[in-house]
Amino acid sequence: MSRNGSGTLELAGKRALVTGGSRGIGAAVVRQFLDAGADVLTTARAAGTVPEGASFVEADVRTRAGAQAIAVAAEERLGGVDIIVHNAGGARPYENSSAITDEEWQNALDLNFLASVRLDSLLAEGMRERRSGVIVHVSSAAVTTPVGQFLHYTAAKAALENYSRGLASELAPFGVRVNTVTPGRTATPGGAATREEWARLNAAPGQTNAGDTPPLGRDGEPDDIAHAVMFLVSDKASWLTGSNLVVDGGEFPRG
Repeated sequence: MSRNGSGTLELAGKRALVTGGSRGIGAAVVRQFLDAGADVLTTARAAGTVPEGASFVEADVRTRAGAQAIAVAAEERLGGVDIIVHNAGGARPYENSSAITDEEWQNALDLNFLASVRLDSLLAEGMRERRSGVIVHVSSAAVTTPVGQFLHYTAAKAALENYSRGLASELAPFGVRVNTVTPGRTATPGGAATREEWARLNAAPGQTNAGDTPPLGRDGEPDDIAHAVMFLVSDKASWLTGSNLVVDGGEFPRG
Protein backbone atom coordinates (compact mmCIF):
# COMPACT_ATOMS: atom_id res chain seq x y z
CA MET A 1 0.00 0.00 0.00
CA SER A 2 1.23 3.51 -0.72
CA ARG A 3 2.32 5.70 2.18
CA ASN A 4 -0.59 8.10 1.66
CA GLY A 5 -3.03 5.31 2.40
CA SER A 6 -4.74 5.45 -0.98
CA GLY A 7 -4.10 1.78 -1.59
CA THR A 8 -2.94 2.50 -5.15
CA LEU A 9 0.53 2.23 -6.58
CA GLU A 10 -0.01 3.94 -9.92
CA LEU A 11 3.71 4.29 -10.60
CA ALA A 12 4.90 0.93 -9.28
CA GLY A 13 7.97 -0.16 -11.23
CA LYS A 14 8.44 3.26 -12.84
CA ARG A 15 11.79 5.05 -12.70
CA ALA A 16 11.50 8.81 -12.29
CA LEU A 17 13.92 11.72 -12.42
CA VAL A 18 12.84 15.01 -10.79
CA THR A 19 15.14 18.03 -10.99
CA GLY A 20 15.10 20.56 -8.17
CA GLY A 21 13.55 18.06 -5.78
CA SER A 22 15.00 19.20 -2.45
CA ARG A 23 12.26 21.74 -1.60
CA GLY A 24 9.02 23.35 -2.77
CA ILE A 25 7.20 21.94 -5.77
CA GLY A 26 9.99 19.51 -6.62
CA ALA A 27 9.98 17.94 -3.16
CA ALA A 28 6.18 17.59 -3.32
CA VAL A 29 6.47 15.81 -6.68
CA VAL A 30 9.13 13.47 -5.29
CA ARG A 31 6.96 12.60 -2.27
CA GLN A 32 3.90 11.87 -4.42
CA PHE A 33 5.94 9.74 -6.80
CA LEU A 34 7.36 7.74 -3.90
CA ASP A 35 3.86 7.28 -2.47
CA ALA A 36 2.75 5.96 -5.85
CA GLY A 37 5.50 3.32 -5.86
CA ALA A 38 8.09 4.89 -8.19
CA ASP A 39 11.85 4.69 -7.80
CA VAL A 40 12.94 8.33 -7.72
CA LEU A 41 16.22 10.10 -8.39
CA THR A 42 16.23 13.82 -7.65
CA THR A 43 18.77 16.58 -8.13
CA ALA A 44 19.72 19.98 -6.77
CA ARG A 45 22.86 22.11 -6.43
CA ALA A 46 22.76 21.31 -2.69
CA ALA A 47 21.01 18.47 -0.91
CA GLY A 48 18.66 20.51 1.29
CA THR A 49 15.96 18.24 2.69
CA VAL A 50 15.51 15.44 0.18
CA PRO A 51 12.36 13.38 0.82
CA GLU A 52 13.14 10.08 2.52
CA GLY A 53 13.30 7.22 0.05
CA ALA A 54 14.60 9.20 -2.91
CA SER A 55 18.06 8.88 -4.36
CA PHE A 56 19.95 12.17 -4.72
CA VAL A 57 22.67 13.50 -6.99
CA GLU A 58 24.24 16.91 -6.41
CA ALA A 59 24.55 18.58 -9.81
CA ASP A 60 24.07 21.93 -11.51
CA VAL A 61 21.49 21.51 -14.27
CA ARG A 62 22.60 24.82 -15.80
CA THR A 63 25.71 23.17 -17.26
CA ARG A 64 26.35 20.43 -19.79
CA ALA A 65 28.60 18.71 -17.22
CA GLY A 66 25.78 18.78 -14.67
CA ALA A 67 23.33 17.28 -17.16
CA GLN A 68 25.80 14.54 -18.02
CA ALA A 69 26.35 13.72 -14.32
CA ILE A 70 22.59 13.42 -13.83
CA ALA A 71 22.21 11.19 -16.88
CA VAL A 72 25.00 8.92 -15.66
CA ALA A 73 23.42 8.70 -12.19
CA ALA A 74 20.03 7.88 -13.71
CA GLU A 75 21.54 5.02 -15.68
CA GLU A 76 23.67 3.68 -12.82
CA ARG A 77 21.06 3.94 -10.05
CA LEU A 78 17.79 3.40 -11.92
CA GLY A 79 18.84 1.64 -15.11
CA GLY A 80 17.26 4.44 -17.15
CA VAL A 81 14.17 6.58 -16.70
CA ASP A 82 10.50 6.25 -17.57
CA ILE A 83 9.53 9.71 -16.26
CA ILE A 84 11.36 13.04 -16.32
CA VAL A 85 10.05 16.09 -14.49
CA HIS A 86 11.99 19.29 -15.18
CA ASN A 87 11.20 21.36 -12.10
CA ALA A 88 14.44 23.26 -11.41
CA GLY A 89 14.08 26.93 -12.25
CA GLY A 90 13.89 30.50 -11.05
CA ALA A 91 15.43 33.95 -11.38
CA ARG A 92 15.57 37.21 -9.45
CA PRO A 93 13.75 40.35 -10.62
CA TYR A 94 15.58 43.52 -11.63
CA GLU A 95 14.63 47.20 -11.64
CA ASN A 96 13.89 47.01 -15.37
CA SER A 97 14.86 44.97 -18.41
CA SER A 98 17.89 47.16 -19.15
CA ALA A 99 19.35 46.25 -15.75
CA ILE A 100 19.41 42.54 -16.62
CA THR A 101 22.99 41.71 -17.54
CA ASP A 102 24.08 39.40 -20.35
CA GLU A 103 25.35 37.01 -17.69
CA GLU A 104 21.97 36.91 -15.97
CA TRP A 105 20.16 36.42 -19.29
CA GLN A 106 22.39 33.43 -19.97
CA ASN A 107 21.89 32.08 -16.44
CA ALA A 108 18.10 32.34 -16.80
CA LEU A 109 18.17 30.58 -20.16
CA ASP A 110 20.48 27.84 -18.86
CA LEU A 111 18.37 27.14 -15.78
CA ASN A 112 14.84 27.61 -17.09
CA PHE A 113 15.16 26.40 -20.67
CA LEU A 114 18.44 24.84 -21.77
CA ALA A 115 18.64 22.55 -18.71
CA SER A 116 15.56 20.73 -20.03
CA VAL A 117 16.94 20.64 -23.59
CA ARG A 118 20.23 19.14 -22.44
CA LEU A 119 18.74 16.49 -20.17
CA ASP A 120 16.09 15.52 -22.72
CA SER A 121 18.78 15.10 -25.38
CA LEU A 122 20.63 12.73 -23.08
CA LEU A 123 17.69 10.73 -21.72
CA ALA A 124 14.85 10.84 -24.23
CA GLU A 125 16.66 8.56 -26.68
CA GLY A 126 16.23 5.67 -24.25
CA MET A 127 12.50 6.42 -24.08
CA ARG A 128 12.34 6.53 -27.86
CA GLU A 129 14.04 3.13 -28.10
CA ARG A 130 11.67 1.62 -25.52
CA ARG A 131 8.74 3.38 -27.21
CA SER A 132 7.49 4.53 -23.83
CA GLY A 133 8.01 7.44 -21.45
CA VAL A 134 6.67 10.72 -20.09
CA ILE A 135 8.35 14.13 -19.87
CA VAL A 136 6.89 17.06 -17.93
CA HIS A 137 8.28 20.59 -18.17
CA VAL A 138 7.37 23.04 -15.39
CA SER A 139 6.75 26.56 -16.73
CA SER A 140 5.24 29.65 -15.09
CA ALA A 141 1.90 31.42 -15.43
CA ALA A 142 3.82 34.71 -15.46
CA VAL A 143 4.59 33.96 -19.13
CA THR A 144 1.08 35.22 -19.89
CA THR A 145 1.80 38.76 -18.66
CA PRO A 146 5.55 39.32 -19.02
CA VAL A 147 7.08 42.42 -17.38
CA GLY A 148 10.46 44.03 -17.89
CA GLN A 149 11.72 43.36 -14.39
CA PHE A 150 11.39 39.60 -14.89
CA LEU A 151 11.72 39.36 -18.65
CA HIS A 152 14.75 37.04 -18.62
CA TYR A 153 12.72 34.48 -16.65
CA THR A 154 9.43 34.70 -18.56
CA ALA A 155 11.18 34.70 -21.94
CA ALA A 156 13.06 31.54 -20.97
CA LYS A 157 9.85 29.87 -19.80
CA ALA A 158 8.07 30.91 -23.01
CA ALA A 159 10.87 29.24 -24.97
CA LEU A 160 10.42 26.15 -22.78
CA GLU A 161 6.70 25.97 -23.61
CA ASN A 162 7.40 26.26 -27.33
CA TYR A 163 10.13 23.62 -27.13
CA SER A 164 7.87 21.30 -25.14
CA ARG A 165 5.16 21.40 -27.81
CA GLY A 166 7.70 20.71 -30.55
CA LEU A 167 9.29 17.84 -28.66
CA ALA A 168 5.82 16.36 -28.05
CA SER A 169 5.20 16.23 -31.80
CA GLU A 170 8.58 14.67 -32.45
CA LEU A 171 8.31 11.93 -29.81
CA ALA A 172 4.61 11.07 -30.07
CA PRO A 173 5.13 8.45 -32.83
CA PHE A 174 7.48 6.64 -30.44
CA GLY A 175 4.94 6.45 -27.61
CA VAL A 176 6.62 9.17 -25.54
CA ARG A 177 4.35 11.88 -24.13
CA VAL A 178 5.56 15.43 -23.41
CA ASN A 179 3.47 17.99 -21.52
CA THR A 180 3.87 21.22 -19.58
CA VAL A 181 2.55 22.17 -16.14
CA THR A 182 2.22 25.91 -15.56
CA PRO A 183 1.95 26.95 -11.89
CA GLY A 184 0.72 30.31 -10.71
CA ARG A 185 1.58 31.89 -7.37
CA THR A 186 2.61 29.00 -5.12
CA ALA A 187 3.71 29.02 -1.47
CA THR A 188 7.34 27.95 -1.85
CA PRO A 189 10.58 29.35 -0.38
CA GLY A 190 11.72 30.48 -3.80
CA GLY A 191 8.42 32.15 -4.58
CA ALA A 192 8.38 33.98 -1.26
CA ALA A 193 11.90 35.31 -1.84
CA THR A 194 10.95 36.52 -5.31
CA ARG A 195 7.87 38.35 -4.04
CA GLU A 196 9.90 40.02 -1.29
CA GLU A 197 12.43 41.23 -3.85
CA TRP A 198 9.63 42.41 -6.13
CA ALA A 199 8.13 44.44 -3.30
CA ARG A 200 11.52 45.96 -2.58
CA LEU A 201 11.83 47.08 -6.17
CA ASN A 202 8.36 48.69 -5.98
CA ALA A 203 7.01 47.13 -9.16
CA ALA A 204 4.56 49.46 -10.89
CA PRO A 205 0.90 48.77 -10.05
CA GLY A 206 -0.84 46.76 -12.73
CA GLN A 207 2.35 45.23 -14.10
CA THR A 208 1.94 41.92 -12.30
CA ASN A 209 -0.27 40.09 -9.85
CA ALA A 210 2.73 39.27 -7.65
CA GLY A 211 1.16 40.76 -4.54
CA ASP A 212 -2.46 39.78 -5.11
CA THR A 213 -4.34 36.72 -3.91
CA PRO A 214 -5.50 34.53 -6.84
CA PRO A 215 -9.27 34.54 -7.56
CA LEU A 216 -9.75 31.18 -5.83
CA GLY A 217 -8.81 32.93 -2.58
CA ARG A 218 -5.47 31.42 -1.65
CA ASP A 219 -1.97 30.79 -2.92
CA GLY A 220 -1.30 27.38 -4.38
CA GLU A 221 0.46 24.75 -2.31
CA PRO A 222 3.31 22.63 -3.70
CA ASP A 223 1.03 19.59 -3.55
CA ASP A 224 -1.48 21.36 -5.83
CA ILE A 225 1.14 21.47 -8.55
CA ALA A 226 2.43 17.99 -7.76
CA HIS A 227 -1.10 16.57 -8.19
CA ALA A 228 -1.17 18.02 -11.71
CA VAL A 229 2.23 16.49 -12.49
CA MET A 230 1.08 13.17 -11.04
CA PHE A 231 -1.94 13.19 -13.36
CA LEU A 232 0.17 13.90 -16.45
CA VAL A 233 2.62 11.06 -15.79
CA SER A 234 -0.13 8.56 -14.94
CA ASP A 235 -2.05 6.28 -17.29
CA LYS A 236 -5.08 8.55 -16.79
CA ALA A 237 -3.35 10.99 -19.16
CA SER A 238 -2.32 8.36 -21.71
CA TRP A 239 -3.94 10.30 -24.59
CA LEU A 240 -2.51 13.65 -23.58
CA THR A 241 0.61 15.10 -25.18
CA GLY A 242 1.69 18.56 -26.26
CA SER A 243 -0.64 20.11 -23.67
CA ASN A 244 -0.12 22.84 -21.09
CA LEU A 245 -1.95 22.26 -17.81
CA VAL A 246 -2.33 25.64 -16.05
CA VAL A 247 -2.63 25.44 -12.25
CA ASP A 248 -2.88 29.03 -11.05
CA GLY A 249 -6.12 29.51 -9.11
CA GLY A 250 -7.38 31.75 -11.92
CA GLU A 251 -4.50 34.19 -11.38
CA PHE A 252 -3.62 34.93 -15.00
CA PRO A 253 -5.89 35.33 -18.04
CA ARG A 254 -5.38 32.75 -20.79
CA GLY A 255 -6.46 32.58 -24.38
